[in-house]
This record gives sequence, structure tokens and C-alpha cells, in this order.
Amino acid sequence: MSRPEQGGSPAQPAGTAGSNARTYETFPATAPTVRQKSFGTTPDGTPVHRWSISSPSSGVEAAVLSYGAILQSCQVPDLAGRYEDVVLGLPGVPDYAADDAYLGAVVGRYANRIAHGRFVLDGVTYELPTNDRGHTLHGGMDGFHRRVWAGVGFADGERAGVRLRLRSPHMDMGFPGALDVEVTYSLDTDGTLAVDYRATTDRPTVVNLTQHAYWNLEGQSSAGDVLGHRLGVDADAFLPIDPGGIPYGDAASVRGTPFDFTPPAATEGPAAAVSLGDRVRSDHPQVAAVNGLDHCLVLRGGVGLRRAALLHAPESGRVLETWTTEPGLQIYTANALGAPFGRHAAVCLETQRFPDSPNRPAYPSTVLRPGQAHCSSTQYRFTHLPTR
Repeated sequence: MSRPEQGGSPAQPAGTAGSNARTYETFPATAPTVRQKSFGTTPDGTPVHRWSISSPSSGVEAAVLSYGAILQSCQVPDLAGRYEDVVLGLPGVPDYAADDAYLGAVVGRYANRIAHGRFVLDGVTYELPTNDRGHTLHGGMDGFHRRVWAGVGFADGERAGVRLRLRSPHMDMGFPGALDVEVTYSLDTDGTLAVDYRATTDRPTVVNLTQHAYWNLEGQSSAGDVLGHRLGVDADAFLPIDPGGIPYGDAASVRGTPFDFTPPAATEGPAAAVSLGDRVRSDHPQVAAVNGLDHCLVLRGGVGLRRAALLHAPESGRVLETWTTEPGLQIYTANALGAPFGRHAAVCLETQRFPDSPNRPAYPSTVLRPGQAHCSSTQYRFTHLPTR
């Protein structure tokens, strides 16, 4: 059964109605595919491309843009086979160029915040442009989310996707070293969406990359918030922050705080997940200061790919598991998201190193030197449960 590009008019089985009631049958185990088409141009005339990556056997389809290496959409069926786009996205390049919420983008050269836009590396102080309460956020105002990446689609039988490359020159946004970055999005036959990062440099620098998708498992067309979603996180500690979003330093236990998303003893899976609404509405000072959650949780498990979080939407039954090799998970509940979506319309699950690591020797290092490679992987695994 073929599936149309986003915005098409899919054929629907008899008895199915409604624009959001697209259904799917049990697909044969056919290989994933990728298709490329134009997505317009930037104001200076640079072409932007869109890759549609389909996993027919799972029914999952993702769309990736060369602008910002953006995950523009992710179509996922529920248990009844109804499709929704579970990632907040925008319709055109001008919309993304005007966006200041990093919708779906790969952010860098340093995801999250660097205090006061300053760090010292090998005895040299580097000054960065500041763009968030006197600090540098997500690489600065002209970070990787504003760049057009070079991309090429691929398919190898079990997996299909797009490899995107970007060269960030020496002193780009104040960061030392020419950095070559490759980000690969791919879908396999099970519908797992993988994002793999690799970066190399010609001189010492700092690197922290993440995917800034806004997830709403009821679908962005639901026009609702995610406060009814349930979240579980494999973390025992979090990083308390000051009013500027900068960690105080030492990690604190999540026990007895709104940041405890760990399941009760002998309870696992979506049934153990915690209501996001209960946590966002907490009067805890750390939550009240940012009108929700915008904190890095310290993941269990050390190195290697392991589960970081489980997000469950009870109304649709969709479940998203996030797996990563990274040590931290920044949870952001879209506390300041504006039109066309609105506050708390989604939640970001940003796998990354810790904020302000270049100024925190005790944190996992983000220093990258010539001859080394910064490598990390994140996977998004979709399932569904009976609705409530």
C-alpha cells in the first residue's frame, strides 16, 4: 500500500472518514525508501530540499529538510491505524527562517547554554555572541539551525535515510576550529527513526549536538497540549538551574521532586510513566521559575546505547521510546512556544551532553581535538497501546 507525500489525499478504506483518519493495513516486510523533492529556497536563493523516508512495513514516515537539518514531520499510526504527524512542523522555508523555537532542527555547534557566552580552552578564552539572557544558547543566533546542509539520500535494503553534511569554519559564532559535521537520519523496517552524529575538527574546540524535535503523540493537528501525556525517564539525578538556565553545578537527586520520572518498584512500561501536567503545574521553585520543565536529567547507564525515556499519549495509545548514547536528556515542555502552536503544545526530549560543560570540569567533556571524532546516536522507537 503506497503512501502519499504530506499534503496529499490518501485513499481510505470503506467506512473511514475524516482528514485525520488515514489508516494503514498490515504491510509486507518491504524495504524502506527515500524520496527527494524541492522545498523552495532561502531568501538568498539557496535551494532547500526535502527527503521523505518511508518504512512501509511499520507505516512510519519521516520528512527531513536540508534547511537546519530539520525533522519536519513524522507520521505514525495509532493502534487503530490512524495516522498523525507527531512532530510540530512548519509549511515553508520562510516560516522556519522566522522561527526562534528551533522547531525540529539539529542545533549546534553547542546545544543548550554556555554561561555568559564565554569559555576557556587550553588557556585561551573564547567569547561567543549571546542570545539568551546574557548566555549563548544552541550555538548562537546563527547556529546550525539557520544553515543549509548538503544532503544525499540512501537505501540499503534494511534501512533508508539521508546523510546531511555541514562545514562550520574556524571562529564560526566564536567557536575555534573548522568543524565538519555529518548527521544521518534513517528508518528501518521496524519503524525506528535513528539520528547519528559525527563531527571532526582541525583544532581543539567544543561540540554538543542534539535534535530539537517537539513531540505531541496525539498529533500536531490535535490543537491540544501535552499535559495529558505520561513520561518515564531513566534518571536518578537532575541539574538544578539558576534563573538564566545555567546549572548551579552538582547534580541533585530527583527523589521527592517534580523531576522524578522513575517508575515505582516492580512497575515498568507506560503504566509507570508520570503525568506531565502534574509536574508542569508543580509549585516547586525550579519549575515555577521557568513555567514548566527546561532541565537536564542525568541518565543512568554510563556509555552505550540505552533507553533514556518513554513518552505515552493515553488518548491515541502512541508510545515513543527514546534511546541514546548521550549522558543527558534535556526535557523542555514548550513553556514559551508561541503561534501557531501555543504553550505546552509539545515536549522536547533532547539527548545531549550537559549544559555549560566547557566551564564545568566535573561534567562529561565536550572537548574535541584533531584526530578524534565526536560520535553519538539517538533512536526513536514507536509502538502503541490500547487507548483508555
